[in-house]
Amino acid sequence: MALLSVGWFGTMRSQDPIDFDQKCDGSLPLEDMLKPDPALRKLLEDIDRSKARVWGLTNAYKTHARRVLRILGVEDQIEGLVYCDYSNSNFCCKPEAEYYHAALEKAGISDPSKCYFVDDSISNIKAAKTLGWGSCVHFCEHGMMSVEGGKVKEIGKDISEGSDGIVVISKLEELRTVWSELFKS
Repeated sequence: MALLSVGWFGTMRSQDPIDFDQKCDGSLPLEDMLKPDPALRKLLEDIDRSKARVWGLTNAYKTHARRVLRILGVEDQIEGLVYCDYSNSNFCCKPEAEYYHAALEKAGISDPSKCYFVDDSISNIKAAKTLGWGSCVHFCEHGMMSVEGGKVKEIGKDISEGSDGIVVISKLEELRTVWSELFKS
């Protein structure tokens, strides 16, 4: 059986990560920013659970991750959650190798080549690929704007399609084609 892991919502490290989580992630008005996502729910429901287990991998703390999953209406579709344990002063996060090793251990997976991984960070995807994770997909919403280092940047402008054998998608629905073997027929 394969492990399908979905990464999302990266967070920055701070001097006191628990304080950061409470004051930043915990204070975000997520209920005003996010809404239930029926299309995402349907996508996750259509994965054949005899072929893949679905886990969430995040650099956020567990409270923020669970809150996001609950608001999106998909919490019951995620079997397990791997998060940055801010209560541990030596916590690891994506794209550090220790994070991926811990994820495999927590999910009870010994062969990373059987893992399917989708993430919105190319660094996270490249790290998983380097560690032998099977099918790695970069979810890149080409054309959207973001702010990095105080400068506006177009998402995906510097990404070349399919570099390093990594599939790039702009809509999660494309996983039905890329990973057709995981979906119910």
